[in-house]
Amino acid sequence: MKNIGILGGGQLGRMLLQAAANYPVQTFLMENDDHCPAAHLCHHFIKGDIKNFEDVYNFGKNLDAITIEIESVNVDALEKLESEGVKIYPKPAALKLIKNKILQKQFYKLNEIPTSEFIITQHAAELKEHINFLPAVHKIGEGGYDGKGVQLLKTKEDITKAFDEPAILEKLVTIKKEIAVIIGVADNGENALYPSIDMVFDQRLNLLDYQLSPADLSDKVLWKVEAIALKVVKDLKSPGIFAVELFVDMDDNVLVNETAPRVHNSGHHTIEANYSSQFDMLWRIILGYPLGNTQPILGAAIVNLIGEENYTGNAHYEGLEEILKIDNVFVHIYGKTQTKPGRKMGHVTILSNEKQELIHQANRIKHTLFVKTV
Repeated sequence: MKNIGILGGGQLGRMLLQAAANYPVQTFLMENDDHCPAAHLCHHFIKGDIKNFEDVYNFGKNLDAITIEIESVNVDALEKLESEGVKIYPKPAALKLIKNKILQKQFYKLNEIPTSEFIITQHAAELKEHINFLPAVHKIGEGGYDGKGVQLLKTKEDITKAFDEPAILEKLVTIKKEIAVIIGVADNGENALYPSIDMVFDQRLNLLDYQLSPADLSDKVLWKVEAIALKVVKDLKSPGIFAVELFVDMDDNVLVNETAPRVHNSGHHTIEANYSSQFDMLWRIILGYPLGNTQPILGAAIVNLIGEENYTGNAHYEGLEEILKIDNVFVHIYGKTQTKPGRKMGHVTILSNEKQELIHQANRIKHTLFVKTV
């Protein structure tokens, strides 16, 4: 039986551990909060800082393999562990590249992967030299997460919102669709591609509002989306699971936005909607088993459960019973006791092969189920 470590104890670690129960594996989890959503589901919980070299190194030195549920981990410690024979999913080299948006964009350019035009900035004052490049999106190099660390700069008046540290200034693209593709990659390079996902964003929070799978794309655009996503993971040269997020512009050009080197919000529907979920797939990869079947059982939609404005405190799920009466609806509560505005608290998956039914039920859930306080 292999000893496998997970760095991070949020909802992704929680769902990963739920899938681990199906396999002969001893699970170890490190997080600095022993009340985190995943803490009670692992075999061994270690309290520590996933950003601290010593904590990560000591956590991993007696394990067979380690994976992550968030990019903000100590990569230097993972590199040392890898050099000592611990397998890391994804490889530290891929993680180092992806966690820094500057390196990530340079990687796309170097490997001739289509992406939006960009300029690297070190200080906010530099934005004055690039007024003609606007409208653009300013993204902090490291540390941004869930829409944080991103500023939309439409005019020269907006440059006061720019980040005064290393960042990427990306040319704004007029987007027809935002698409995500989940891909599993085995140690031998074999890959498993999930059906593409349509992502619809809440512009106010810059968070995923709801999503549909499979995405409604023409064969020509779908071929481009899949080919580009596969090139990204091939050029990363790492096993693991990856979420490639792409834009389709008004002329049906496909551009890579970002890549996540882990299980991802856009793949949560796979728990019910696909034969092998993204979480199951990652365990198969880590444990050296055959890759799972990515085919859909039914079409799916996901609605994120987000903490309501003006509510901070002990979480209460208003409308939960009404939602649970709907056929083919699956509720996932993340086990976070405290809610606050904009916090991800759970998600709801809807299954149907009728796109209009998925959209109807997604909207119904959004107007029925709310995360408030007791």
